[in-house]
Amino acid sequence: MHLSFSALRLPLSAFAGVVLLLGGGVKGHAEEENADAAATLVIYNQNDKDSGDLARFYAEKRGIAKDQVLGFKCAKTEEITRDEYDQTIAEPLRKAMVANIWWKPAAAGHPLGPIESNKIRFIALMRGMPLRIAERPKYPGDSPSGPAPIGTVNAAAVDSELAVLGLNNRQISGALVNPYFRGYASAADLRHPEIMLVCRLDGPTPEIVRRMITDSLAAEKEGLAGLAYVDARNIAQEGYTEGDKWLYDLAKEARRRGTPVVLDNGSELFPESYPMTQAALYFGWYTEHAAGPFLRPNFRFTRGAIAVHIHSFSGVTVRDPVRHWVAPLLAAGAAATIGNVYEPYLALTPQLDIFHARLRAGFTFAESAYMSMRALSWMTTFVGDPLYRPYKGALNLEELPAKGEWAEYRKGAQLWLSTNRPTGDAFLRDAGKRLKSGVIMEGLGLLQVSVDDHAAALASFKLAREYYGATEDAMRVAFHEVFLLRAAGRHVEAMTVAHGTANAVPKSPAGDLLKQLATPQPPAAPPPPPAAPVAPVGQKR
Repeated sequence: MHLSFSALRLPLSAFAGVVLLLGGGVKGHAEEENADAAATLVIYNQNDKDSGDLARFYAEKRGIAKDQVLGFKCAKTEEITRDEYDQTIAEPLRKAMVANIWWKPAAAGHPLGPIESNKIRFIALMRGMPLRIAERPKYPGDSPSGPAPIGTVNAAAVDSELAVLGLNNRQISGALVNPYFRGYASAADLRHPEIMLVCRLDGPTPEIVRRMITDSLAAEKEGLAGLAYVDARNIAQEGYTEGDKWLYDLAKEARRRGTPVVLDNGSELFPESYPMTQAALYFGWYTEHAAGPFLRPNFRFTRGAIAVHIHSFSGVTVRDPVRHWVAPLLAAGAAATIGNVYEPYLALTPQLDIFHARLRAGFTFAESAYMSMRALSWMTTFVGDPLYRPYKGALNLEELPAKGEWAEYRKGAQLWLSTNRPTGDAFLRDAGKRLKSGVIMEGLGLLQVSVDDHAAALASFKLAREYYGATEDAMRVAFHEVFLLRAAGRHVEAMTVAHGTANAVPKSPAGDLLKQLATPQPPAAPPPPPAAPVAPVGQKR
């Protein structure tokens, strides 16, 4: 995946520092919910019965009016031609937008552009709608002008192309500057009526899509609680460091918001047997196909989880549960994810630190996703309920869950980071012991690791393992301990922790890996002595 890009439909300089300076932020619960539903269009494929059923199910759950549920007759394949897109999706939707007075086309030269006003700010494409638009050579009206490869490409994600439907432009090669990038305002306050935030409710099966919808609603009501797993690469190669920076900044913000963060900073992914339990957030990179704990049949994310893996082709399919990343993550229980349908180049993929920060501020999945994107009319698909607010409580400073060990950890972590460490330490130790909470003590240990206080972290992890008991959570804590003990050269203690914990949880798939990790590796053998020089053929020594 390349990291730089040059002139697109607009000069490269137009992408630098694109910030939409709007006021207002996010509104209160009921006001925002009603406005969001009134501004949402649901689109399904009339040639797919499940697509229509899912559209009606979603509209009912979100309170979206029946006349804002549209069916188009289009191909059931994930990839379609540009002509199919124009004839079966784009043109029918333009006509519907005008006929229903959802948008008002502007007169030529209007200061707001081709669309004067737009009542629709969100679009949900239901499973059965095509995913990606294939490259179209010699498209009438298209004049590729930017340098290859970006400026000459006109393949795109259906979602991203529909987002700029209001531009009604035959120039389709390259990418468009996203005026919502780095914004901090609700979609209702976006001063670009030609832009709509398009997501898709899609996945391997209709049942998974229904679960995504109901899980999103449940998480809004109960709060999204769990650990964040961040899989960085510790990469030094020029350009690629940008992806790691997003993940490091994301991890820092998650800690600040009161979520325990398990950060893997090695070149490999989390191993398949790693005890990745209570996973509410996952962000990582970089393999083409899903790997690690997600492949285990019994692995499940927490309800409402957000999971994203950076890869050029992570979203080539959203329906095959064993290929690429989008579908496997959804099959493993995630409620929302992000993928790329063709090569996007890293700089034009979602900036995950921004995406996560906007979610934590209470914005919807769609708003957060589009605020993280530099470019539109490009390669990214956002898969999930566009109206989903996983951290809905942040809107009114009433973060959820409001009670229990996750709430206590959040309060203590925020004290630890925003007031002072001794106050946070005391709060978390007291809450952990009072509730006998492995979650709180593990979270405290992870905070201590983040500031390199390994002695304090080991003490916290020991208590966490005790409180967790004979569980996969205790196995994960043992991994934390073994890493720290090995780094300190305390190999005997590392082996004691590893073998003791693995024996206490004998059915854990992580047992062998944990014991292997704790076993000291023999020193590398010295290189053999150099061989005697051999004279070239035909010469004497």
